Amino acid sequence: MKDKESKKVKKTKKTADSKHGIRWYLVILWSLFVIGITSVFILFYGITHEWFGKMPSFEELENPSTNLASEIISADGKVLGTYFIENRSNVRYSELSPHLVDALLAIEDIRFYEHSGIDQRALLRVLFGVMTGSKKGGGSTLTQQLAKNLFPRGENLSTTQLVIRKFQEWVTATKLEYNYSKDEIIAMYLNTVFYGHNAYGIKKASETFFGIEPKDLNIEQAALMAGVVNAPSRYSPIRNPERALQRRNLVISQMAVYGFITQKECDSISQIPIDMGDFGVLDHNSGQATYLREYLRLNLHEWAKNKYKPDGTPYNIYKDGLKIYTTIDSRLQQYAEDAVREHLALDLQPAFDNHWKGYTNAPFVLEEEEIEKLMELSMKRSERYRVLKNAGIDMDSIKKNFNTPTEMTVFSWSGPIDTVMTPMDSMLYYKSFLQSSLMSVETHTGHVKAYVGGNDYRFFKYDHVTQAKRQVGSTFKPFLYSLAMQEGEYTPCTKVPNISYSIEMPDGKFWEPRDAGKSMLGEEVTLKWALAHSNNRISTYLMKRFGPDAVIQMARRMGVTSPIESVPSICLGVCDLSLYEMVGAMNTFANKGVYIKPIFITKIEDKNGNVIEYFNAEQLEAMDDVTAYKMIELMKGVVQSGTGVRLKYKYGLRNPIAGKTGTTQNQSDGWFMGITPDLTTGVWTGAEDRAVHFRTISLGQGSNMALPIWALYMQKVYADSTLNISQGDFEKPLSDVSLEFDCELYEQEQSQKNTIVDEEEEF
Repeated sequence: MKDKESKKVKKTKKTADSKHGIRWYLVILWSLFVIGITSVFILFYGITHEWFGKMPSFEELENPSTNLASEIISADGKVLGTYFIENRSNVRYSELSPHLVDALLAIEDIRFYEHSGIDQRALLRVLFGVMTGSKKGGGSTLTQQLAKNLFPRGENLSTTQLVIRKFQEWVTATKLEYNYSKDEIIAMYLNTVFYGHNAYGIKKASETFFGIEPKDLNIEQAALMAGVVNAPSRYSPIRNPERALQRRNLVISQMAVYGFITQKECDSISQIPIDMGDFGVLDHNSGQATYLREYLRLNLHEWAKNKYKPDGTPYNIYKDGLKIYTTIDSRLQQYAEDAVREHLALDLQPAFDNHWKGYTNAPFVLEEEEIEKLMELSMKRSERYRVLKNAGIDMDSIKKNFNTPTEMTVFSWSGPIDTVMTPMDSMLYYKSFLQSSLMSVETHTGHVKAYVGGNDYRFFKYDHVTQAKRQVGSTFKPFLYSLAMQEGEYTPCTKVPNISYSIEMPDGKFWEPRDAGKSMLGEEVTLKWALAHSNNRISTYLMKRFGPDAVIQMARRMGVTSPIESVPSICLGVCDLSLYEMVGAMNTFANKGVYIKPIFITKIEDKNGNVIEYFNAEQLEAMDDVTAYKMIELMKGVVQSGTGVRLKYKYGLRNPIAGKTGTTQNQSDGWFMGITPDLTTGVWTGAEDRAVHFRTISLGQGSNMALPIWALYMQKVYADSTLNISQGDFEKPLSDVSLEFDCELYEQEQSQKNTIVDEEEEF
């Protein structure tokens, strides 16, 4: 009996203990639940704590902060380059290849469209792996990875902080799922990922790895992109091609496992080697219009200081994802760059090297002492010298540094060369290269369509379009002739004796220029003939008639802003002007006498497509339309029978072209300005140093150094029917449709008028 009672008591006690244990278990469970709910509330609504840190707000989730590259976009819609801290540009889901989405889901998160930011099955798999010591893959969803990318964890976190930070990412992932659609989250994820090789986001990665847009990725390319993000350096197809291939094929096999492709397709595609033929790291040294992009960067950096975002802070061209719409046409730009390369690499530079072959001081026409001074000056202007000087290095050590052999990569027209030479020898090596620049403007808008500042921006940073100013030679003469036409006293067919003229100077001395041309010497010649043959005697005659101040004022009305000394010799082009100024000025003739300042940008948008500013060209009436048309006809003579005649017989350009060649003292600079109804294009060619040049006028004149580049450029332009560039004639002014520029006919008419006058006087 006692045993039964004892058992009953024990059973009752055991039952009570069990109930008590269950009660405590429930209390603990509910406590954990309440703590969890409280933590979620704290984290979800952004309540800060020294342990939790600040959670991203709904506003931050709506506008996540990432560094976006600003894009320089051509008039025909091509991205020419970017300004960036992180080379990143965003894309929408609709701009993604379906293969890319499939590959991403297959390797990263196959249940992405089923969960709400946290995949419980994946978490259980991870927990089981931790308990059993077996690794069964990660538990982070794409949304959680996006949360981590958008709001980085920071460094040196303790274990407790790391656990809490992981919890924060879960909550942030839930917030992201609440704010965005699944497709938007995929696009956001791909925009935030780093792919290596300075490529942030799928847009820049596709351009860097394959030279294409994300929408054009095929299966094997998409698989590589999806696989690289796991470890960009480890799976880089450039640094570790074998690992990259294995990783890519793993993604492809996963795509087959989940039914995105068939097993047959998997087996076939896996055999395709990785093709990196179009790989190219995108930076400020590569791509099209590199010189223009640098020119714009400097100007936009200043522009942004006075343009403010809605939050009151100034725009940053390196971080704010601006869209900079330029006037450049990528096709014309390519033709311009190709023309410069073709003439210099295949023709002019080989001729220059051969011209100086065997000469001791080549390529200088200087004595040894003068060359040493010139090279020392070049050394002191170099970046290497500036760095050493700022580091406090003494001059003797700097000179030793410049004369110590060093491994370096140098420019050649056949491609960069890895070599060993002293920095001083490398400077001498570079001085032997002829440089060229080109700028092409749309006549009636002032839009710059092509801009080449030099041979190769990687090696020659100096911009010969806007930065350099060189003597312009006879290309200055149209300013003088324009003044003569504007005054109404002269026409293209007016005749002037082709004799020597002199001008008295303020000091009582007389200035009388040389003219190598002997043709028609002593005879009367028309102004059209004189300009066509770049006759210095007639230019001196006109300068004596109008004076330098009036000519300078004409140049000012045509957009020239550089200093010009008021001396008679400016009629021969002794002043230093930029190619930018010269092209803008010459374009006045094609634009019916209205100077229009060349511009490079049409508008700038923010990252959301809102226009920040529109840009319009400044305009000024420099002369009447009749004078402008007279000058067009005068300059046609240069191409028809003058110094630019090789455009017809060598390059087959027989459409109406107005032009002017220019050659400076010692053949240091060669110029050609070419005008057509749609495009005004100028070309300069010369060496970096004026002491480097051809020794003969036949090789060093503008018609040999610069004109061929213009011709090659326009041949390519006319051959491209998609550009719709006219080969027709210039439009006559409405104010005087009776203009006649056939000088033989003009002489007959003048003779008839004189006969009538004589008869009237006799009567």
